[in-house]
Amino acid sequence: MTQDVINILLIEDEDPHAELIQRAFEGQDSKFRIRCAKSLKEAHAKMLEQAPSLIIADWRLPDGESMELLPDRHDPLATPVILMTSYGNERIAVEALKSGALDYVVKSPESMLDMPHVAERAITQWMARAERIHMQEALRESEAQFRLLAENASDMISRLTITGQVLYISPACKTILGYCPEELTGTNVFDLLQERDRRLIQRLFRIGNYNTTHTIAYQARRKDGNYVWLESSARAIFDPKTNTVLEIQTASRDITERKKAEKALQEAHNNLQDAYERTIEGWVRALDLRDRETEGHTQRVTELATKVAQKVGFSREELVHIRRGALLHDMGKMAIPDEILQKPGPLNEMEWEKMRQHPQYAHDMLSPITYLRPALVIPFYHHERWDGSGYPRGLKGEDIPLEARLFSIVDVWDALRSDRPYRKNLPHVEVIRYLREKSGYLFDPKLVEVFLSIMENQN
Repeated sequence: MTQDVINILLIEDEDPHAELIQRAFEGQDSKFRIRCAKSLKEAHAKMLEQAPSLIIADWRLPDGESMELLPDRHDPLATPVILMTSYGNERIAVEALKSGALDYVVKSPESMLDMPHVAERAITQWMARAERIHMQEALRESEAQFRLLAENASDMISRLTITGQVLYISPACKTILGYCPEELTGTNVFDLLQERDRRLIQRLFRIGNYNTTHTIAYQARRKDGNYVWLESSARAIFDPKTNTVLEIQTASRDITERKKAEKALQEAHNNLQDAYERTIEGWVRALDLRDRETEGHTQRVTELATKVAQKVGFSREELVHIRRGALLHDMGKMAIPDEILQKPGPLNEMEWEKMRQHPQYAHDMLSPITYLRPALVIPFYHHERWDGSGYPRGLKGEDIPLEARLFSIVDVWDALRSDRPYRKNLPHVEVIRYLREKSGYLFDPKLVEVFLSIMENQN
């Protein structure tokens, strides 16, 4: 991939998104050439006409998922692929990268306009990876070439027996581990590893899958007693006559600074997530202070909805959004006037019409906040009803998102079990009777039974 013009195949079935990305590349110099496809079938046809340098593909296409375009793991020099999706989460990102995608982008106007920089970075990463692969191939060609490269490499190159004894190690070991090559030659490399890493690497050696290049990160002890993080790629060298393993060759580099940066990034991410949660809880406290009638309701339904959703089988990532959605389910009431929200008696029709706007208010208030968008199904849809009599959209049956169907049951359960100025709480058995009576009308009948069984087991 050394040509001056970088041929990019853009696979996107939504014209506005495709046009936005094309416009972003038009602002660059002429080194990019974009061809577009709207489906996997069209993409394969264009790839046969001319092999692209880079593929940028929407995750979901009309005729399948673009995961099938990802390179075979045994062909690391295949055309690199950047995947895009409109609904990103950590699980999808990890799956994409593990499956061979070079990068993963959650679609937004900003990310699509930034696509030229993402493409440049991907090409650079691909070329760096290709360079490393060609280097390893060159090392295997002959002992002389191996020595010439190893003696001048910043990476630590070594040759080991299958039991870990050092046959050769390059001078870079002095910089990385503090030992001269003579001090390590003849010793066992496993003696430098922490116990947990030693067991893992020894297991790789015992498995005997020598046709595969193993890349692993681990900690090794320096001569001064301190530990550094190394990343090593190891592959077996075979006797061409007997096909037996002659030795293991490894290339190792110090990734301590990278590990520190990853830890700092994770800590920053955790702090940001904590700030998000504290912010949401602050909003909820502000709403409770304004609406004394339902004080404590939000915390109770959040705890119960999260517990029930966990029993139902929602994933950890989904539970995060369910918890946030439950906390924010009545956030739209911040836009309801005090004379309606705090009215001690029943509301008239005009007041109810205003009150029924609070799901839309919540959506309008919170949808600009990117990290809250997956949680909005509860604030927006929790007043929809199974028979279509709810609001704001009048959705019916399974057209109502599952999270909202589940939460509506929890919401009504807590409301009926709590004291209000205009009535006392209902007994446990009456609330159960009410839910069963309204099952199939207001509530998803299957979820009602699941919810009640969970509540009975809990009691």
